[in-house]
Amino acid sequence: MALDPYRRLLKIPGVPALLLVGLLARIPSTAMGITLTLHVAVVLDLGYGKAGLITMASTIGMAIGSPLSGRLVDRHGLRPVLIVTTAAQAAFWACAWTLPFPVLIGAAAVAGLLALPVFSVTRQCLAALVPVAQRRSAFALDSMLVELSYMAGPALAVAGITAFGSGVTMTVIGVGTAAAGLGLIALNPPTRSAEELEEHATKVPRRQWLTPGLVALLGTAAAATFVLTATELSLVATMNKAGQTEWVGLAVAIWCVYSLIGGFVYGGLSRGFSPLTLIAFMGLLTIPVGLVSGGWQWLVLALVPAGLLCAPSLSATVDVLSRWVPAGARGESMGLHGTALLIGGAVAAPVIGAVIDGSGPAWGFMLAGLVGAAMVLVAAPFWSRRPPEAPTTPLEDEGAAADEPAPSRA
Repeated sequence: MALDPYRRLLKIPGVPALLLVGLLARIPSTAMGITLTLHVAVVLDLGYGKAGLITMASTIGMAIGSPLSGRLVDRHGLRPVLIVTTAAQAAFWACAWTLPFPVLIGAAAVAGLLALPVFSVTRQCLAALVPVAQRRSAFALDSMLVELSYMAGPALAVAGITAFGSGVTMTVIGVGTAAAGLGLIALNPPTRSAEELEEHATKVPRRQWLTPGLVALLGTAAAATFVLTATELSLVATMNKAGQTEWVGLAVAIWCVYSLIGGFVYGGLSRGFSPLTLIAFMGLLTIPVGLVSGGWQWLVLALVPAGLLCAPSLSATVDVLSRWVPAGARGESMGLHGTALLIGGAVAAPVIGAVIDGSGPAWGFMLAGLVGAAMVLVAAPFWSRRPPEAPTTPLEDEGAAADEPAPSRA
């Protein structure tokens, strides 16, 4: 039955608590971007151009800080990193609404650098708690929970600013982030299993695991978020052009539901697929969406095939990474994965925005799909060059055969 893998997963000690805390901790994190944007653009009345500068500063900080915090977790453990980042987030959000714009830019960059690493830590700890054979189901469920947090966080932020103003909303985000950090500190989930602690007690040189194959994996992860961000922008632009702006929220929510369904089905399958296959098909199935005409309902219906592959594509990249990288470097590698996701989304926004302005929303869908498929073609020749020190056990080999091509003997 489709539910059996999830039942077995949730019986593993520590997993239900980690997933629940991870879900609750991600909600304030997903509300941060739109809150800063609306605070600068609307409350301070500085326009969306300057709001984009704040977003850029925060994103750059997070892109640098994500692998850095992961490396510190690998070296010094989880709690010290959580204590520092929780304190930094509480301090920033407590006073951000009072800061003048030039100071806010610098503070947002520092806050991004010291962001609470809830996304990467949840995945790193899942890999430690869950046997290899069950990780695909675990990461699929985690991706579904990420979808739920993205459905809730931004909507709550907009409602909060509309009803209570940015000061109250930012304070609530600060309290929520501090509570999330304290919850993770109290839970203190393991970042390595007992066996991994024994096998990987020494420092793992980066050159042993940061191979061309892993870089290709990170590139495909970036391509996936490029496709998703570009699709969202193109969807919004298409509906705005058709005068159907009031239905944008519902359309995006339905698209997220497709991803939830796809993730649920994928996590329950007896065999998985390579992320190359999933991301390539997600890209190719996005290309014809721009050709759909009529009401927004037909546009959303056309997103079903690609939408079903969203959560499976992202969870497959995490699954492969967790098996390719030694436990002693898993934190840093998960951080690099987070950076790749950020880069994909950050690059998509201006590129697809320019395409939409110049050629129309239909070309946004087309370029989104072409970039996803093209990145897979670029990554394919390097795919088999996996990190040579990745652990190899009969159980892991079985999972690898299900989820990825066999490594080359060259």
